[in-house]
Amino acid sequence: MQKHSVTSSARAEQDGGLEELRGDCARMVPHWAVPAESAPAPVPVSLIHGVTVPPASARLVGAMSEYGG
Repeated sequence: MQKHSVTSSARAEQDGGLEELRGDCARMVPHWAVPAESAPAPVPVSLIHGVTVPPASARLVGAMSEYGG
């Protein structure tokens, strides 16, 4: 397997440079569109079983303000 490396900015410009790369990306945007999918239905709590959380992990998450701690 060959390894490619750029050792100078002159080499990068020879390959097209940042502006050309940005233009290529802009032209590809329509090809990257992902069709919208509906969200899966929530699973009832009564069907969730066998999940265990270590007490230390529960305390850690509970102490984080982003998670309501």
